[in-house]
Amino acid sequence: MSLKSRLTAVGIIAVAAAATFFIAGSNREISEKKEETVFSSGKETLYLWYTDEALTSYLGSAAVTYNETHDVRIVPVLESGLEYLEKINQVSLEGNEPDMYILSNDLLEKAYLAGLAKEVEPAGDMTMAGTYIGTGLHAASYKDKIIGYPFYFETSSLLYNATYLEDMAVKELEAEADLAEGEASQQQADHAVETVGMAGAAEILAGSTAQEETSVGEGESGQPFTQEQIDQRVKELLPTTIQDIRSFADNYDAPEQVEGVFKWDVTDIFYNYFFIGDTIRIGGEAGWDSGQIDIYNLEAIKSMRAYQELSQFFSIDTGKIDYDTILDEFMAGKMVFTMATTDAVFKLEDAKEDGLFAYDYDFALTPDIDENIKTRSLSVTNCVVINAYSQNKEAANDFARFLTSEYNDILFARTGKVSAAENVDYGYEALKKFADEYRESIPMPKMIETSSFWIKLEVAFSQIWNGADANEKLKELSEQIMAQVTGTAYEEVYIEEPEEEAEEDTEYLDGENDGQETGNE
Repeated sequence: MSLKSRLTAVGIIAVAAAATFFIAGSNREISEKKEETVFSSGKETLYLWYTDEALTSYLGSAAVTYNETHDVRIVPVLESGLEYLEKINQVSLEGNEPDMYILSNDLLEKAYLAGLAKEVEPAGDMTMAGTYIGTGLHAASYKDKIIGYPFYFETSSLLYNATYLEDMAVKELEAEADLAEGEASQQQADHAVETVGMAGAAEILAGSTAQEETSVGEGESGQPFTQEQIDQRVKELLPTTIQDIRSFADNYDAPEQVEGVFKWDVTDIFYNYFFIGDTIRIGGEAGWDSGQIDIYNLEAIKSMRAYQELSQFFSIDTGKIDYDTILDEFMAGKMVFTMATTDAVFKLEDAKEDGLFAYDYDFALTPDIDENIKTRSLSVTNCVVINAYSQNKEAANDFARFLTSEYNDILFARTGKVSAAENVDYGYEALKKFADEYRESIPMPKMIETSSFWIKLEVAFSQIWNGADANEKLKELSEQIMAQVTGTAYEEVYIEEPEEEAEEDTEYLDGENDGQETGNE
């Protein structure tokens, strides 16, 4: 089913949710008198706060579905994202608290320390590990307590033009078949000369050639290779390391419309973080332990040097790019690979349906730096948090569980958000690839002391991309963050990098690399 068809099918539910929508979108508190007017049945009313308007229709229909079989009323309330947690704290102290709210995992420590979050309590035989993807549980954890139900996630992965790779696969298979055929013909000719002489050999080979020509194109499709063979070759062509991408750029016979092999938004840390994600530690796997911070190390320096080298290999003007522009260029067939987030699936599917995207696409796991240095994407998980001030914690807990683990099959179709639950039918194979990426990703840390880390890291990436020394910048960044965490001045011991033998492919720095033009825009 196409994306627009899915949206049409589930859109019917929105009509049933109309009674809830005018409250959810009102962006104001509701007095007890108004509650009694709207909900005459006398059911207990629970409020769910959220900030993303894209969730309005979905949350409304979820509330209606839940209300029909439970002795409570769920009312979603859209709130401004400005000082969102501060407002929750204020109204909770005044006794007008929301019973639950949706919050990104990086703010969970702040919510818990303010007394606005409590440990969740799965009901019956439900297990959190069997219900939610492990990365989501790490993201929702604080000091070994799970204080939110993982709802939906965002991460980045490698997007590629599948049409280009299939075409390349077919060309390679054809070239190999031609080579094999030529070698076989040569062997046949040599054998014929040995047995019947030159004249007889010529007659035999002429008949053989005519027979081969009549057999070309036989089969239902005329394609000499099976789709399985082509898919296998595409799998082999897919880069698993950054070095593979550079080699691909050197050897790719690009179609005329291709302007670059690999281009991504190098100005946004979310699409850059994978370079350093597996070599640094900020708060441990769950992102809350201040005793587990390691930013300045040799592997991180190597990763950032590899990042810097790409600025010389792929000409990307940081002053003229952003994520949306790059995605538009990808749809126009101007590049083969890019880094994209889950929203790309929505945009690409709509464009294909409207005839604005003439290619097939797919996603692959983010490539490593090389065989020795791994990468790891960054992920953000939005969670449903139970307000510790709520007078209806048990009922709120049950709805949060229902919303995140049962009512999620239409989440992407209605909102463009990807569920963090296990065993979800996303409706698109590409989203399964994102789920695989999410499993390997590192959740955004939630330590208050490192809240400025992302701004500082993005600045460091920008400086390194533009030529600053990676060793010095990582040392400086580590000292700044450690000073914030420890509360005192901090100095790292300078890391002496081992000398490496000059690589043969460094000639491109002088403009002598024959493949540079293909690799660049």
